[in-house]
Amino acid sequence: QVQLVESGGGLVQAGGSLRLSCAASGRIFSISVMGWYRQAPGKQRESVADITSGGSINYADSVKGRFTISRDNAKNTVYLQMSSLKTEDTAVYYCAADLTTAIGSPLSRWGQGTQGTVSS
Repeated sequence: QVQLVESGGGLVQAGGSLRLSCAASGRIFSISVMGWYRQAPGKQRESVADITSGGSINYADSVKGRFTISRDNAKNTVYLQMSSLKTEDTAVYYCAADLTTAIGSPLSRWGQGTQGTVSS
């Protein structure tokens, strides 16, 4: 059973920072892409940032220069450092991964989500 577990959400004032973590566990052979998505109330889920096992990174325009994604391949963990937070960054943040299981099957998994709230 492969699962992703996020941590690090919380409440912060505008201009502050939060750091999210997401650890993948289970019978995993490799993880090609790990990423972060978010869903604000009344809005569709959107991509925030993603990173490949080789270190290629993509950011949504809305977070460029403020958020930094990184990963520790040895720990199957991805991080999202969020700085200069704005009230519009308030959302449930989800981790996602495209991976290959120990028996060679491709699999996509989502975490359960962690709330990030930015107050004015």
